[in-house]
Amino acid sequence: MRADRQRLDKWLWFARFAKTRSLAARLIEDGFVRVNGQRADAPSKAVAVGDVITVAAQHVTAAVRVLDLGERRGPAPEARLLYADLSANASPDEAG
Repeated sequence: MRADRQRLDKWLWFARFAKTRSLAARLIEDGFVRVNGQRADAPSKAVAVGDVITVAAQHVTAAVRVLDLGERRGPAPEARLLYADLSANASPDEAG
């Protein structure tokens, strides 16, 4: 994969949208994740900085813009630096 791209399942795991990488893959396979408005068809889908990812989790739907590709799964404050929240309840400075 190109250096400016990352697997979707890995990015979701790094950004803490799933507790494990296999759960991130399951979210994608079950149709709960969209990239730039298109349903993601495989966990190996490449994402890049600037892509908009929508995750329809059990109790909430999150729309985020990818700001950075992760290097590791770090603490939550570090994970929040990977994306800007585009949801209606996000403050204007978070939406970027």
